Parts: sequence; structure tokens; C-alpha cells
Amino acid sequence: MKRKVYSDVPSFLADNAATGADLPFSADISVLGESLSVGTKTAPNRLACQAMEGCDGDADGRPGELTGRRYRRFAAGGAGIIWFEATAVMREGRANPRQLYITEENLDSFKKQVEEIKETALRERGHEPLVIMQATHSGRYSKPDGTPAPIIVKHDPLLEKDTPVDDGRIASDEYLDRVGEALVNGAVLAERAGFDGVDIKSCHRYLLSELLSANDRPGRYGGSFENRTRLLRESVKGAFAATGTGFIVTSRLNVCDGVPYPSGFGVTEDGSFDPAEPSLLVKELAGLGVKLLDITMGNPYFNPHVNRPFALGPYEPEEHPLLGVKRVLDGTSQIKKAAPGTALICSAISYLGVAAPGVVSAYIRDGGFDVAGFGREAIAYPDFAKDILDSGEMDVRKICLCCSKCTEIMRKPGGTPGCAVRDREVYLPVYRELCGRE
Repeated sequence: MKRKVYSDVPSFLADNAATGADLPFSADISVLGESLSVGTKTAPNRLACQAMEGCDGDADGRPGELTGRRYRRFAAGGAGIIWFEATAVMREGRANPRQLYITEENLDSFKKQVEEIKETALRERGHEPLVIMQATHSGRYSKPDGTPAPIIVKHDPLLEKDTPVDDGRIASDEYLDRVGEALVNGAVLAERAGFDGVDIKSCHRYLLSELLSANDRPGRYGGSFENRTRLLRESVKGAFAATGTGFIVTSRLNVCDGVPYPSGFGVTEDGSFDPAEPSLLVKELAGLGVKLLDITMGNPYFNPHVNRPFALGPYEPEEHPLLGVKRVLDGTSQIKKAAPGTALICSAISYLGVAAPGVVSAYIRDGGFDVAGFGREAIAYPDFAKDILDSGEMDVRKICLCCSKCTEIMRKPGGTPGCAVRDREVYLPVYRELCGRE
């Protein structure tokens, strides 16, 4: 299979036609510089840094030195929305011992972090971005002390084939009630810290995302669509009630798990995308007052090519990466039809390289979604937005190569992921030490 990150537009256009992806493309990318209203707040442009965890907080959950460095770079880079990384709201829900964890005791450190982001952006770019905190419980991927301590909502034969989970790790309904309370409290703390909004995280098979597919779970949180979506809906509703007018409540939402039904959400029996339930959920969230959603697919621990098509990765996917990009972007466009008044952020575009601005501009102009979300790209190329907006193009010398080195670092105990290629001075030594190669 021919796989490469695109360093020129003609190569992308040729592969786009040859693979049958037929992604739309526009040479006019001016739409990316337009502002976007989200309730009473405004994003100054249509470019977003997606939530990318650095695993570099302090033991008590405060942002660390590398955390501050990352967000200063994002802020100076000019994106209109900075989706602040996964921040635990319960200790046992931390994905690693250095995952950020917001509490009453460390709230001042988060206040300082948000202030620095906004001050840096205002000084360097003349505007303040919207900054959204991602409130999370890692569920089956919890490792608060560095060793697996999963909290699951059901057994899953696909995910537990090689690592079975004891029955005692299944969360009770009463525990899930407490998770909801913690998420609402996290929203309150986020508002007090100065964030513009909170993301009740429901993606990538973390706890709330896994509930969406809990078809065979008994009780108030399983079985029916109403029960499976209960914790997300009630947490969103509670967050709105507990915060002030204008505070954004949103979700980074999986609309397709990419595994066969009944193991996945938003899927058919063969694992293809089925928009029926995700569309209904988005409509219900819009009815609760949600004005912005960050859409994604897949599970980075199980099928990473679904949500982040790669040039080099842990295995060879059956499809060309452009077809994966197409699935995510077209799927997001289908979801948009269910709630046209809700602004959507797309995902999975780093693989497009320098062609990304032209592709997302075409979708935005056609009403497919509203904001272009860059994940890995932001780690490798934090000033991508500045270059797109000021120069009308991305710098081929800075683009993410989709080589998966950042993920390799993250998967190692104690790893603090970053770009070992574009940010060599800081992260190449980390990659060498943990992964044992260049």
C-alpha cells in the first residue's frame, strides 16, 4: 500500500482520485479565518488544537513544566480553539500517574495555566482563543499508579481477548452516579479556573464512551439507548445547571467505534458506520443546550487507524489512509445534518499534510462541519494556524509525518509524549531512552 503524508497538493489530488476517496478540495481557504460564535463566546478562527495528552503533570495533578511549554506553543500558534487535554475528575480515573487531575487543592495552578494561554495568545496573535477543559474518567484504561487498574462498564471480548478483566472491576450503578457528580464538579472547577467551557469526554472507549455500547449491561446505565446515554446526558445537564450563563458545555464524542455491533456504538454488524443512534444522541445534546461538539471515531488502543490514519504505525491497515480520513469527515457531515445549529469540530486530518487546509475548507463551505481540529499536527507543528492564516499554506518542513513516535513514547511507562522529529531537542532524547532507537 502506498502511504505518505502529503508534502504537495498535486500528489494528494492524484491519490485522492486513484483511491476513490474523492475528498472535496478548495484552493480558497479564507473560511478558516472566519470567527465562530458559540453561545455568548466567540472563537476568532476555525482552527482548533485538539486535546493531546502530554502525561507530564505533577503527581498531584497540577500542570508540569512540559505542560506549560506545550500550551505556550499552542497559544502562540494562533488557533481559535485550544481543547485542553484530558483532565481527570477522580483519582482512580487517571490514565497514568502524571495525567492532569483538577481538584480544589490545585485549582490555582490551573488558573495560572489558563491565564498564561490567554495572555500569550493575546500578546503574540492579538486574540484570545476559546479554551475548553476535557473532563475525563479513563475507565478500562485507568492506571493511576502506573499499573492497569481498569474500571469497566461491561466485559468486551474484543478488548479483553489478551487481557481479561475481573468481574470485580465492573462499575456499579452507584459508582457511575458518583462519576456523574465528579464530572459536574469538574465543570464547576473548570469555570472557576477560567476555562471557557468543559468537555464531558465520551470518546475512544474511555468510561462514558464505553457506556454508549453497553447493550448487554443491566440496570439504569445499560440496555436501552436512554440508559446507555444517561450518564453523558445527565452530566451535561448537571454541568449546565452548576455553571454560569455563557459557560460552554460540550463533549468530544465518538460517533463510530469501528468494531462490530453489539461491541461498538454507531456501528453495523460488520463494524461500518451507522449514524442512527449517534444522530439521535447529538439531537438530544443539542436540546440540552449544547452548541459545540468535537467529533471523532475509533479506539486508539485497538484500531488507531480509524481516528488517526497513519503513514507508519503498529500494523498495516487494510484500507488506504485517505479512505479513513474520508470516513471520519463524511461521518461528521452526516452527524451535522442531525443538529445543524450545533457547531462541529472534525478530526483525523493530520495525514493530509499540506492538503489539509484545502480539504477542510471545502467541507466547512459546504456545511459539513464548522471547525478543523488538528491533533498530532499541533504537537509537531504548534504554529500551524499562524502559517495557514498568515501565509495561506502549511510549511512542509514542519508538518506531522504521522510516524507514530509520539504514541510510542506515550505507551512506555513514564513516557511524556511529544514530537521526536520536529521537536528534537526536547523529545528525541526521550524517544531514544524509552524506545531504544532513532
